[in-house]
Amino acid sequence: MKFNEEHKEVIDTILLSIPGVSPGKMFGYPAYYIKGKMFACLYENGIGIKVPEKMALDLVGKEGITDFQPLGRKRMREWIQITRERSPDYVKDEWIFQRSVGYVSSLN
Repeated sequence: MKFNEEHKEVIDTILLSIPGVSPGKMFGYPAYYIKGKMFACLYENGIGIKVPEKMALDLVGKEGITDFQPLGRKRMREWIQITRERSPDYVKDEWIFQRSVGYVSSLN
């Protein structure tokens, strides 16, 4: 399983400080859950994040943000991948992580 360990350290600090978020795994990759539902996972050199579909469409194409296509799958409509070269740069995406947690925790 390929993922960036340095990214994981920064993302753990951000996500595990959010009340209710717990760590886990998804197909062997580090993942993050809220209310038992996965909302994010490390994958290759980035992180996949579940957000509302309109938000995903608005964000894709912005610097470092693409469609999340794990294992070559087709675009997942509510998922984006954020890829930052420098691990500390994920701090500027904290608002996206917060929005993801709120969105996924509201789903039944």
